[in-house]
This record gives sequence, C-alpha cells and structure tokens, in this order.
Amino acid sequence: MAYFNQEKKKKLAPQIKKVLSKYGLKGSISVNNHNTLVVTVKSGSLDFMGASVKMQEQWHLQGRHTNVHKPEYLQINHYHTENWHREIGEDTMADFFKELIQAMRGEEWYDNSDIQTDYFDTAYYIDINIGKWNKPYNFVK
Repeated sequence: MAYFNQEKKKKLAPQIKKVLSKYGLKGSISVNNHNTLVVTVKSGSLDFMGASVKMQEQWHLQGRHTNVHKPEYLQINHYHTENWHREIGEDTMADFFKELIQAMRGEEWYDNSDIQTDYFDTAYYIDINIGKWNKPYNFVK
C-alpha cells in the first residue's frame, strides 16, 4: 500500500534540492494524502513552457495533437517525460527529469504493480508540477 510521510520527505529532500539547484531551479517539496511525494518547480532557467509548445507542434505535425498552446503550468507524466524531451532535442531537460525522478524515488521506492490483474503495489506515488494552476512557472533567462 502506498504510504509517504514527512519523515520520508526529510530523508529525500536534500538530494531533491541538490538536483533543483544543479539546474538553476527553485521549487517546493510536499506530501499529498499520505501517499504522494510532490515536487513543484516554481521558477528557473529552463524553458519548460517553450519545450511544451515545441512538443505540441511536433505532435501536431504527426497528427497526434490538434491544438498548440503555451501553458502556464504543467503536470508532468514521469513515466515518459525523459523520452519526450530527448525526442524534441531538449537533452538538458531530459537529464533534469531523469535525475529528479531518481532523487524522488530514493532507495526505498518500489513498484510491484500488475495492471493486467488490477493489482497495485507501490511504495508511494510521485507528482511533478511545473508551476501551479494559480501561480504560473516563472522562466528566468
């Protein structure tokens, strides 16, 4: 059963903060519903919104996406984000997400889920937000 608390957050926070600092980003770390570790990137030198537009344009050309718009915030799919960013040539962002996800998982994270049998067993869930719905990401050049 997924479970996460403040003590576990304190253990993972130094490594997460180190990754954010390495890429010139500022963010917050929180716990949601005692089962999810949440990292919200608030500002920094990586143009996540520009990369999102680039990704949407590429999908539009492939017929996979119809609307292209610049978002104010993003909720990241941590299963695919590294590959998507490499696909559009944003290797620095791909490296950031890879390192952030590794830091968020730490040494105790596991996932023994089996979707085919409707069996879900993970240490805890991970959410990555770029900005928030009420406070957009601040891109600083």
